[in-house]
Amino acid sequence: MSTIDIRPQEVATINRLRQPPPVRRAMRGRVLALIAAFTLGAIVAGGAVFGMTRPSSIERTADRLRAESALRDKTQIKTLTELARSTRARLVPVLDGLGRAMPADGTAGPVAVTAADVETWQQAAAAAVQGFADPPSGETATNVARSSLASAVRQIATTVDTYAAARDLTGPARTAAMDLAVRQRADALFTWSIGATALDAVNIDAGYGHQHVFLPTSPGEGALTPDTEPEGSHHS
Repeated sequence: MSTIDIRPQEVATINRLRQPPPVRRAMRGRVLALIAAFTLGAIVAGGAVFGMTRPSSIERTADRLRAESALRDKTQIKTLTELARSTRARLVPVLDGLGRAMPADGTAGPVAVTAADVETWQQAAAAAVQGFADPPSGETATNVARSSLASAVRQIATTVDTYAAARDLTGPARTAAMDLAVRQRADALFTWSIGATALDAVNIDAGYGHQHVFLPTSPGEGALTPDTEPEGSHHS
């Protein structure tokens, strides 16, 4: 078996040829350095962005409280709407009776009203006032709707009391007291219409759709009236 005789000078030459040229080594080193720097920069930048955009504990708590408040207000809106409907059912007979006894337009003559009728009206009005006692605190729009309805109910109760007092008077004093009762009723109906309009709006915002809980009014009393959208419709 023959052997190849390789001199030391040839071995050195072969080893030198196997090594990459200095320029190539330098290029490869720079490329590796750039890749490492880019990777490190991406990691650092990603961490910085995550750190800056991640909600803080205060922000998370605020978001949670807002969500809880919105859910609580939605429940209050539904409860308030139910209360408004039951209150309207209680007050319609009272307003019908007052409308017959002291018409707003003055065209019809007064009808016979007994003391028992007046007492029934006062009891119904007092019960309506009690329904709005000790109100919960809600969002601003819901509070406006509730406060307006509650104020209207108190004004209706005052109207009944004024009418009851006027029945015991005679002459100009009776006429003046009756006129006052008529104005109080008009103010009460107008205030209720404001509350009913606000209630309609918050129901739409809460996703319940239009809810029209208005009291009957006479032409010329200036009260707001419901829109023409169907009950439960979500069109604003």
